[in-house]
Amino acid sequence: MMRRVGLLALAMVALATPALVTLPAAALTVTDQTGRAVTLAAPPRRIVSLVPGVTEMVFAIGAEERLVGVTDFCDYPAAARKKRSVGGMLAPSLETLVALRPDLVVATDSGNTDETRTQLERLRLPVYLVSPRGIVDVFRTMEQLGALTGQSARAAEAVAGLERRVRAVAERVAARPRPRVLYVVWPEPLIVPGRGAAVTELIELAGGASVTANAAEGYPRWSVESAVAGAPELIVLAQHGAGTSPLSREKWERFAGLPAIRAGRIHNVDGDLFHRFGPRVVDALEILARLVHPEAFVSQERR
Repeated sequence: MMRRVGLLALAMVALATPALVTLPAAALTVTDQTGRAVTLAAPPRRIVSLVPGVTEMVFAIGAEERLVGVTDFCDYPAAARKKRSVGGMLAPSLETLVALRPDLVVATDSGNTDETRTQLERLRLPVYLVSPRGIVDVFRTMEQLGALTGQSARAAEAVAGLERRVRAVAERVAARPRPRVLYVVWPEPLIVPGRGAAVTELIELAGGASVTANAAEGYPRWSVESAVAGAPELIVLAQHGAGTSPLSREKWERFAGLPAIRAGRIHNVDGDLFHRFGPRVVDALEILARLVHPEAFVSQERR
């Protein structure tokens, strides 16, 4: 009962903001990445981002002045930390959100809950859902955000630069053999990138072959036995927060017969770069390509 009253009170505050509910003749309707139609009173001037990758995109396209709210996890670039926080991704503070008077909230169908999205819609706050599944989706999202914020030219320029870097990697690894790669998203329980996962695409673009590419959709749990059976030639461990525990490496180093262990090819990478799909995903691709094919970048490193 108290929760219902709280939502009603928030709704009254939202309704008191005409820009959120009164649609002038200049109103526009856009389609988000899940196919939902989102009607806006005008091009958004006050945006709340519930997606760290989107926050990075907004800064990359020069639209950060329109960003009035972010989550606790939106820590890049450094200037993002100066924006007002609405809390976590799973349960952001609705009171803070309403107080920020956003005319658009950007959320994701994978990192934000259905309940959060439903509550925002009840409060008459337009919600634009992004659903990036690969690098092309990141570029498309940046272009869409550019169109929404009047920064189409800046977004196109940023995307073009990122596309050039992706092509440069592809050219360097194109004619090389594809070593078997085991990427560990989480050590215990073991979570890996499966079919259709963004990291699986990164491994392929970097010139490798993921040993878990045929696992279940997304990021499934996987058995150590199955991972070992894939005989990986390179093992990549995602590092989270304070860092990957030494025990995470020891878990794999005890399999002395694995090609990756015999060759000393076990590496840690920054999980934020690899799992937070924003402009820096191209940084992740370049790092991964150097791990998969270090010989392809020797001349570049010597410059």
